[in-house]
Amino acid sequence: MGLGRYTDVSPKGAREAAEKCLGLLRQKLDLIKERERERMKAARNLHILNKISIYALESRKPELKDDGKAGRWLSPLEHHVLPKPGKVPVANIDQIDIRDVLAAIWLTKADTARKALNRLSFCLRYEAGIGLDVDLQTTEKAKSLLGSCLIGLGVHGSPFGNEW
Repeated sequence: MGLGRYTDVSPKGAREAAEKCLGLLRQKLDLIKERERERMKAARNLHILNKISIYALESRKPELKDDGKAGRWLSPLEHHVLPKPGKVPVANIDQIDIRDVLAAIWLTKADTARKALNRLSFCLRYEAGIGLDVDLQTTEKAKSLLGSCLIGLGVHGSPFGNEW
């Protein structure tokens, strides 16, 4: 396994990389697999929700009124979703994360919550479109969880009353 081209890696960088490789070998790990795992991890971190929501908006702009110049397409995400799981890779976001973020506004700001869920769904489809492995049903699963949370909270004539 090479450590890089001599024109790209300084002697100090090569020594540090060699020391790291020796450490991995002492742990009886496959260097090639470890390098690939690190590359995959770095690539995954490029696909965080904050960035993907902006890329998704850019791809959607031609369909929006005035090319989305008003900035309202992204605002439900910016205000209610991105502050919490915004720095998480999209592939790591699941229905529980979405439910936890939207539960606070599901009843009080239902239209905004619905828009945020739709924007999240679009972000997931965008990620799938560029080849990342994401569960496209995540937002639908979250919607059903949000509905069941409301039943558990004593809403819509729940048999549990207000004890929950």
